Amino acid sequence: MNKIIFIILFLFPSLAVFAQSKSFDLLLRSMIKKTVPIIMVAELKTKKNDVFLLDAREREEYEVSHLKNARFVGFKEFDIESVKDISKNAPIVVYCSIGVRSEKIGEKLLAAGYTNVRNCYGSIFEWVNQGNVVVDMDNKPTQKVHAYNKKWGVWVKKGERVY
Repeated sequence: MNKIIFIILFLFPSLAVFAQSKSFDLLLRSMIKKTVPIIMVAELKTKKNDVFLLDAREREEYEVSHLKNARFVGFKEFDIESVKDISKNAPIVVYCSIGVRSEKIGEKLLAAGYTNVRNCYGSIFEWVNQGNVVVDMDNKPTQKVHAYNKKWGVWVKKGERVY
């Protein structure tokens, strides 16, 4: 009996993390329409230095932390002119909190003739949840992540949530 209890207690945290990961994936699948090709965090990590990273969150979110070398383009204030210096064939990855706003910005880029645009699946939340580094405005690693609001913040599992 003690062995069974030990096994359950040992496995439960792993099962809880797995269940939450599955829940986040189900949420993403219901919200992201895949109108822009997606890129998974693991793949982005290997290509991060070879793409233009565009942050499609609001400025206050970007200022808390962002992916290193990411360019702020915003969401509400996005203007296609802010990326006119990027070749229409250059590899571009857009991200936001979970991938919904970045998908909409990706759609605008595609409509403007950009041909190699991808949306980061799970975006910055998934990036930090997988243990990857984000930086502050001084380009220094930080544990802080703007979680958009408390409702969405439940999906940030690593780092320090900021609202």
